[in-house]
Amino acid sequence: MKRFSWLAAVSFSFFIFHPSFCSAEDHTQYVNPFIGTQADEAGSLAGSTFPGATVPLGMVQLSPDTELQVTWDPCSGYDYDKDHIYGFSHTHLSGTGCTDLFDVSLMPVTHPITQEYLAQPDYSSAFNHTDEGATPGYYWVKLQDSGIKAELTATTRAGIHRYTFPKGAEQHVIIDLDHSTYRGSDAYYGNRRVYNIIQSQIRIIDDQTVEGYRVITGWAKLRKVYFRAHFSRPFTSSLLCDGARSAGDAEVINGRTLHAAFTFDAAKGDDVTVCVAISPVSGEGAAANLKAECPTTNFNAYKQAAHDAWEKELARIDVEGTNEQKTIFYTGLYHVFTQPNIISDCDGHYVTTNYEEKQLPAGEQYFSTFSLWDTFRAAHPLFNLIAPDYAEQFVNSMIRHCDTYGYLPIWDLWGQDNYCMIGNHALPVLSRAVLTGVYPDAARAYKAMKSSATVSHLNSPFEVWEKLGYMPENLQHTSVSITMEQAFDDWCVAAVAQKLGHTDDYNRFLTRSEYYRNLFNPAIGFFAPRDDKGLWMDFDPLSYEGKDGCEPFIEGNAWQYMWFVPQNPQGLVELLGGKKAFIEKLDENFALETELRDANGNASGFIGQYAHGNEPSHHTTYLYNFVGQPWKTQQKVDEVRRKFYNATPMGYAGNDDCGQMSAWYVFSSLGFYPFNAGSDDFVLGTPLFPRSVIHLPDGATFTVTAKNVSPKNIYVKSVRLNGKKLNGFSLTQQQIMEGGTLEFVMSSKH
Repeated sequence: MKRFSWLAAVSFSFFIFHPSFCSAEDHTQYVNPFIGTQADEAGSLAGSTFPGATVPLGMVQLSPDTELQVTWDPCSGYDYDKDHIYGFSHTHLSGTGCTDLFDVSLMPVTHPITQEYLAQPDYSSAFNHTDEGATPGYYWVKLQDSGIKAELTATTRAGIHRYTFPKGAEQHVIIDLDHSTYRGSDAYYGNRRVYNIIQSQIRIIDDQTVEGYRVITGWAKLRKVYFRAHFSRPFTSSLLCDGARSAGDAEVINGRTLHAAFTFDAAKGDDVTVCVAISPVSGEGAAANLKAECPTTNFNAYKQAAHDAWEKELARIDVEGTNEQKTIFYTGLYHVFTQPNIISDCDGHYVTTNYEEKQLPAGEQYFSTFSLWDTFRAAHPLFNLIAPDYAEQFVNSMIRHCDTYGYLPIWDLWGQDNYCMIGNHALPVLSRAVLTGVYPDAARAYKAMKSSATVSHLNSPFEVWEKLGYMPENLQHTSVSITMEQAFDDWCVAAVAQKLGHTDDYNRFLTRSEYYRNLFNPAIGFFAPRDDKGLWMDFDPLSYEGKDGCEPFIEGNAWQYMWFVPQNPQGLVELLGGKKAFIEKLDENFALETELRDANGNASGFIGQYAHGNEPSHHTTYLYNFVGQPWKTQQKVDEVRRKFYNATPMGYAGNDDCGQMSAWYVFSSLGFYPFNAGSDDFVLGTPLFPRSVIHLPDGATFTVTAKNVSPKNIYVKSVRLNGKKLNGFSLTQQQIMEGGTLEFVMSSKH
């Protein structure tokens, strides 16, 4: 009974927001955490995901690192093609294009511990995939050099390690606070390494407990990470070092290159379990998180609780299909729920963007890891639809970010804005939450939205924007991309202003949402850069990097950005000369195969100029719906699903980008997609499964059926919603939330 009580308390922290879903099937069996961990034969990006242990939206992502110091790709720290593990660190990024975190690395070894051995940072061991495995919330591997079996699981704020040593072997566990990331030549000045660690500490509390912290810079400007670790058995000796300097008999050491080794008596058993809780707030917070979430060292109980937490999330959607289809689908759903991440302590304390410690209202969490340039498109609309409890808290966190930062987050990591990418795509997240009723305090949301659309910042000088009606390239690089994306963001502000009756604001932002028109050059048929005098600037529509100081696009070219007007597709049709001309141009987009020009690593997954490996193209397949040729949307969606997703470690066509690549697949398999991510509706595509059931938060269900669907029968002959013919190719979120059945009839002919 005592065991049940503490396990129930741990599980409660996972399930606190969740509705009750019932399903006889264990959905976790279809998740393969290794999907997305391997590049393809050409070395192209294939996910940059990690296989380690985490729980839904957890602060801790405990995973192996296959590089001594993680440089760039894969940004997750794990490369399926590598054959050594250097440690198991507690924080990672899933599918991003930049690298950071890798905090508090542990490594079990049987090598005799000396000061010289501890001073050198390579404690790695070879491994192979035949002695490795992972399921949601659990990872294991056999370290070949030592024979140690390492097992990992997690709670929201703690990682739990179980190391099984060979009988009779020495037993040591190393804690490495020096393990982090650097970028190539930037890591050295002459022959001296330049550290991004500002300060760190390791302190022994007793013979089973260790604590410490590190302050570090990187992609996130300044991060503080505190930890507290508790071992299942007392250690018999310890060694603390800062580089080559030993702490001697002292039980604390400070420095920038800290490593500590703890030795255990092999006669007392083969297993050593260690629970490591972290906190972004304080050492006291880490200790409280450990006490709340790891009151024992019962590894199997935590493993089961992590499994149950994942099953709760994955059971939000039931699909019928082949095992391979289910593996791709549920692994995608798993990757979506891997982030954003909770960065508040169990007692509700968190750190604001101006580094103040604050207390959340009871029942709330503070979230970070908002890769918004990516995830606004499909990942956040998916949360909004199937997990509005989380979506509301994400919005609360973004607004709290705005309260101290002045505007909504651009790319929020560990509670700080790293300002990666362009636009402000928290705006469509908030607009969809307000328009669908997921976020009830529309006035609070709108205040944050308006300030974010009027307070000038790095890539968004709004005084220039409103004066010229576009972003000039000679004043702001990536000007065409910014103009296209900022116009969309302005539509989102206008939509909420209209809902609230702010007529003047509505007219202002609606006008701004049409500024994309001012960069369309009819002479060449592309959106093109202009200077602040209104003169067109020379550029190459196929180039990704620009030339001669003209860099009008970011992570795309003129072909991919031509279609980014999700707020007004009919306006884009008119701008390109009407339906016939639009269709011809869109057909050419999917047919034009050329040699890549200055393409960066984000250019992948091509069908003509369509690049599914990066986000600007993600809505483009659905454009044919707006010009009377939905069968072409259906054909292209099916082609993308088949070509660019599979159930192997090379399962993605590009970085998963915190679940966006996965969310595209989830929606596009169900049969509809949030074409305008800031609105309250979806456009139809082609369903993959004969039957899908979305379990709605209020206990209702929304079922999608696809009669006659097969690999050949991809074309939609008719659609009915609750028995009535659905006019057009769209449906609202409200129609889904009311429950019922969406019935497709499929055919091999369009």
